[in-house]
Amino acid sequence: MIVEIVKKEIAKHDKRKNRLNCQRFFKEKLADPIVLKTEILRKISNELFEQIKDQPKQQIFDHCEQLLASGMKYGTFFAFEWAGKIDRHYTKTDFTRFAGWLEKYVYNWGACDHLCCGPLGHLLLRFPGLSAKTIKWAKSKNLWQRRAAAVCLIVPIRRRLLLDEVFGTADLLLTDREDLVQKGYGWMLKVAGKQFPEEVFAYVMRHKRDMPRTAFRYAIEKLPPDKRKTAMIK
Repeated sequence: MIVEIVKKEIAKHDKRKNRLNCQRFFKEKLADPIVLKTEILRKISNELFEQIKDQPKQQIFDHCEQLLASGMKYGTFFAFEWAGKIDRHYTKTDFTRFAGWLEKYVYNWGACDHLCCGPLGHLLLRFPGLSAKTIKWAKSKNLWQRRAAAVCLIVPIRRRLLLDEVFGTADLLLTDREDLVQKGYGWMLKVAGKQFPEEVFAYVMRHKRDMPRTAFRYAIEKLPPDKRKTAMIK
């Protein structure tokens, strides 16, 4: 069973030199903040993926589902890593699977961003029309779905796709009270600003009075210095 194989490989690398305390990256109190470093996990992931990379897409997805359903530590990491490696085989129908993962298995910003900047983001890159579904998450009661509505657009906007959807999502999240949602859509606007500085500057100037300070700071971070200076004038 894939879960036992992954656990066995993790155990081999679970040494003090490979660990870190990740509590400082999270506002909420973590039950188990001592984790393996990302580079160690990625090394294990890549080595194991070599053993399954020639399997059919559905079989790889089945491995991912088993890891997620197991509730094991690092299950989301391996599942989202492996699903992200087969993006050239994605079809539109994979959206249902990824959306289900978001709803059932994402419980912190790290897992949210991994899914959104991995499988979900690259699915939207191939099928931009699916953004009509993700924008609906901006109205969800689920914190991670609201953050995901913004973060999943980062991969496409880096390729100069879905600017209208970026602004539409930001409109819906504009006054969200959750810090992690504000950071999420601020990050999205920051990335958009590198590709579309004039448009993002204009958007920020129109909404700066309503935009929470956290989102505002993120959004203007990569704008040209003169525009950033102008935006900061009260």
